[in-house]
Amino acid sequence: MEQKERIELIAKNACSEVNVALYDLSLKRASKGLIVLISITKIGGATINECKKISRIVSEVLETEDVIAERYFLEVSTPGLERFLNQKKHYVSAIDEKIQVSFADGENTVTLIGILKEVLPESIRIEFEDAIKEIQLTDVKKAKTYFDYKK
Repeated sequence: MEQKERIELIAKNACSEVNVALYDLSLKRASKGLIVLISITKIGGATINECKKISRIVSEVLETEDVIAERYFLEVSTPGLERFLNQKKHYVSAIDEKIQVSFADGENTVTLIGILKEVLPESIRIEFEDAIKEIQLTDVKKAKTYFDYKK
């Protein structure tokens, strides 16, 4: 099993134990060592105490099983109000939420804000003002949930 897959399994097990969901996991190389970033979520939002519990559980398993041989830093947090939509499960969790999406439209890149209405096998359907537009997932350059700070 590859290192990232092993860490993801450990994180998923920890999340199951704490009754939260693993939103995302990424590994980033830095001059100081490997940075392990774990994002957790749950309906109503995950708490700082849940982040701490996940951190303790994951740290203990990583140390006990010596999963990472090099120096590493573990960060556990929530994805925040505006969270990036990188995987299909991220889109599904954002149905009926306002999102900002940048996508290829011919030669141009278009950025729009609308309500995510549906996630299909190869595309997403977004309501913009009074029209629904279907966008192929392969055309999406960047997408994130959108929070209107002016309200």
